[in-house]
Amino acid sequence: MKEFLLKLIRGIDKKDVPRDYIPLVDDLLRHKILKVDGKILKLSSKYRIGKIDIARNGTGFLEVFGIKAKDLLIEPEHLDGASRGDIVVAKRIFKRGGRPKAKVVYILEKAFRFSVAYFDKKSGLFLNVKNEMPLAVKASKKSLRDLPDKTVVKVDNEAQFITEVLGVLDDPAVDEKISLALYNKKEEFSDAAELEASVYPDEIYPELYPEREDLSHLLFCTIDPVTAKDHDDAIYYDKESRTLYVAIADVSEYVPPMGPIDKEAKERGFSIYLPHKSIPMLPRKLSEGICSLKENVPRLAFVSKITLDENLEPIKEELIEAIIKSRRKYSYDRVDEFLAGRFENIDETDKEILEYLLPLYEVTKKLRARRLQKGFEFSNPEIRLVLDEKGELVRTEIEHETPSHALIEDCMLLANKATAKMFDYGIFRTHEEPAMEKIEELVAELANVGIFTKEYNTIHELFLHIQSEAERLGIKEQVDRLLIRTQKQAGYTAENIGHFGLGFEKYTHFTSPIRRYSDLTLHRLLKAIIKNNKKQLDYILKNIEPLTVRISELEREAAKVEWDFMDRKFARWAAKNIGRRFKAIVVDPESTPIANIDDEEIVGPRIFLPRAEVELFDTIIAEIIDVNIATTKIYAKVIERIDVQTAVRQAG
Repeated sequence: MKEFLLKLIRGIDKKDVPRDYIPLVDDLLRHKILKVDGKILKLSSKYRIGKIDIARNGTGFLEVFGIKAKDLLIEPEHLDGASRGDIVVAKRIFKRGGRPKAKVVYILEKAFRFSVAYFDKKSGLFLNVKNEMPLAVKASKKSLRDLPDKTVVKVDNEAQFITEVLGVLDDPAVDEKISLALYNKKEEFSDAAELEASVYPDEIYPELYPEREDLSHLLFCTIDPVTAKDHDDAIYYDKESRTLYVAIADVSEYVPPMGPIDKEAKERGFSIYLPHKSIPMLPRKLSEGICSLKENVPRLAFVSKITLDENLEPIKEELIEAIIKSRRKYSYDRVDEFLAGRFENIDETDKEILEYLLPLYEVTKKLRARRLQKGFEFSNPEIRLVLDEKGELVRTEIEHETPSHALIEDCMLLANKATAKMFDYGIFRTHEEPAMEKIEELVAELANVGIFTKEYNTIHELFLHIQSEAERLGIKEQVDRLLIRTQKQAGYTAENIGHFGLGFEKYTHFTSPIRRYSDLTLHRLLKAIIKNNKKQLDYILKNIEPLTVRISELEREAAKVEWDFMDRKFARWAAKNIGRRFKAIVVDPESTPIANIDDEEIVGPRIFLPRAEVELFDTIIAEIIDVNIATTKIYAKVIERIDVQTAVRQAG
């Protein structure tokens, strides 16, 4: 919806209105919200389109789409039934002085098309799993009598009817279905998409692609998690000429625009990764089959070839449509062994690859050191859940970045930077500087834990000082999380605004088209550029701005699915551990304080501490006292508290 609305704001030719939106356009014309200028439909200047936020006192604020403008204030009596998160048309109210105001005249899209609720047999009500508020559902008394207690359902909020029965709340298997349903995600692909995928072969035959450059003689390798089934990228390094080849799965060869697979990939935006499975963006026939850069089979690849000078500055950057053959599928753990000097059980192919992999690691270390002069490196280890066959949480494992991760990351960064240089308007990965008010809040919070800031010339200088002080106090990991929280979220934009976190002036995402629609779109854009296909280029760029907005939204949704699933597994674990005590660290001392369990047995569960008197980064011993499986809330009481200053002294 937002993608189309941005087109309306800027003006769209009548013939380009998608069929699904024709009734909406007709209605907006009847209300004179749209004006017609020849063949172009455009939002009238009296109106603004945006998303509603509502303060505790009931006052609304409109985040305006498409133009840089302050939020418009909407008095409670002018909301016209709009709720937080709804996308609306508002008519501006012109008055002298005061904050610009507006009133809602048309609700374009409700924030939550679907809700997930469970049936409480005792009260006869459906309760929303997010907040346990009653949810209006149209269902006959007979059908309700037949429902088991705590049956979980997906509900259409507009029609108020049940669209799907997901399971029963007591069953751990329902967690995945709840997390997906909350954000209207699905695992299964349409029959049309699966049919389109089925026509592709399992292997490619190089002789059928005479126009492609054959790089299959180069000893490419992939480096991924040990459980990976989809391999987006492979690398090869010619140490004599200092030339890095970053080969990326050529997904655009198999996913033509506007086909069934493309439409579904665009709707999904990203693959979703849960502890026990992935929900891919593309049908598995592609993502785990013909697109994946598997070991010892030829594959179509889009290759970024980067030649470096003796100072490791790029002197030549090329894009090649190629055929490659990965010779080894390495895990991060295996490459870490090599980088640590352990070479057990290697064969001749391993030896040949190590001839370039070890020198490449030295190159990437230097590149990283240079990058960190402008960018940042945050300690943000990933928590991985280990589940049993019933879907219950067994333990957590912490995945820290290792040398093999760093090696691959800096190779990918080089390729992403190189491809970003090829256009000035398109699809960039961008990250703005933090807002000054956020910086001021950060400085005040850190002063409470004994980190005092000095005068600084840049935010980069400030952050490095904070990280240095945090490391000295032994709380770098916690402070790094605070620094991350202070920053704006990275996203996709059509105009380049740079990448603050990486310290890059120009950056994009090129290296993961199997799992990110942004990268697939970029591949199409780059091919249009290198083939000088103006018609294709114009078509892509015509729709690129609203697409970047939508992809950014889908990225956040995919992350929320993964977080919600984790919270559900943590809640089930906590419900079995009521009365037990665990070490935790306070991450938010305001209102109802929040801490994260950080124990030898388990790391990550968020616990709420009603009426507790604690400070930021206090280490506590907390006893779990109550758990709400539906809302995923875990409640605990503080048994023992060690304030951060005491903890620092004890550690010293």
